[in-house]
Amino acid sequence: MKSEIVKDELIYTGKICRVHKIGLEMDTGEVVSRDLVEFDDAVVVVPVLDDGSVVIIRNERFAVGENLYEFPAGKIDGDEASEACALRELIEETGYTAGRLEKLGGFYSCPGAITEYLHVFAATELTAGPQMLEEYERIEVELVSPERIDDMIRSGELHDAKSISAWAMWRLKESL
Repeated sequence: MKSEIVKDELIYTGKICRVHKIGLEMDTGEVVSRDLVEFDDAVVVVPVLDDGSVVIIRNERFAVGENLYEFPAGKIDGDEASEACALRELIEETGYTAGRLEKLGGFYSCPGAITEYLHVFAATELTAGPQMLEEYERIEVELVSPERIDDMIRSGELHDAKSISAWAMWRLKESL
């Protein structure tokens, strides 16, 4: 990397992020102002039942004013392992317990300004159980076919980037 952070001013610390005003010295010597949002890393899980159907959720997202179709996901707590977080979020949001968890890879959500890295997992050998939602969560569980998810993405009905990316990673794995 040819640029270097020469100034870092913490502007805000909230429940899920920290916002910094950065002075970034470019390779020309010019210092430019940038915003940096520090998020903890997170996981996203593609849960697949034995019959091939996929577990998705409908999640209320106040920031965009919609109930979005998504895969179960959540922030990694402290030094929690990404695998443990994936298993925990799957149970909390869907009620399903995974007998098998496979890491598919990962990606940055918005590397131009946000530090968050998402670890992607496929969960199989699922056993149904009760959801363990946080008091504030409003999440509905749906079972759909892989073809239905493809259609939902094509039509824009499913337009959550982390879920689309995780689905693409799962589809690529399945095509091998």
